Amino acid sequence: AAYDRYIKLWDTETGACISRFTNRKVPYCVKFNPDEDKQHIFVAGMSDKKIVQWDTRSGEIVQEYDRHLGAVNTITFVDENRRFVTTSDDKSLRVWEWDIPVDFKYIAEPGMHSMPAVTLAPNGKWLGCQSMDNKIVIYGAHNRFRLNRKKEFKGHMVAGYACQMDFSPDMSYVVSGDADGKLFVWDWKSTKLYSKIKAHDGVCISCVWLPHETSKVITAGWDGLIKLWD
Repeated sequence: AAYDRYIKLWDTETGACISRFTNRKVPYCVKFNPDEDKQHIFVAGMSDKKIVQWDTRSGEIVQEYDRHLGAVNTITFVDENRRFVTTSDDKSLRVWEWDIPVDFKYIAEPGMHSMPAVTLAPNGKWLGCQSMDNKIVIYGAHNRFRLNRKKEFKGHMVAGYACQMDFSPDMSYVVSGDADGKLFVWDWKSTKLYSKIKAHDGVCISCVWLPHETSKVITAGWDGLIKLWD
């Protein structure tokens, strides 16, 4: 998805563009449905507040989810891909049943900030959301989607940047980059800051904990580098 308002589907082996899709709006995020039998369907969060669902076989728009009041920033599949969670510039979090264009859960509190990066925990129980008031907030990813007030991770500076956070595979740590290029590691149980590393010269925009080699973390920064940490 790009600012030229096109979503393009690429063949990773040949590097050829298979097809392209547009509704003349800027797509901010795009996700394929992870289900095996829905690999031809993807959803995209658009600048015109809609979430649009395309079928790659026909190239047609097959569904529109139009309830947000601001540009859609993230789409995250939860609950065995039967539902997905979206966040938006309208500072709310909405939960949708797949293929039903009405949100069945709408979370908006007066104190909430915009959450432009959301990660599902490896156990599928929690959603980690990077909140623009410089903290990571945790929501339950089942049924109630309640804010977990005991788990709040702070100490980093992310205001204005959609820094992607991640969980360690065994759920013992939480990691995130920040605007100063630091990598922060918190303890999941106590929410205390475990360590911080100066990782990049620019913003450390993304970090991923390796699922197989569980002592390693990969970070990506606006200095153009991708680094592997042990």
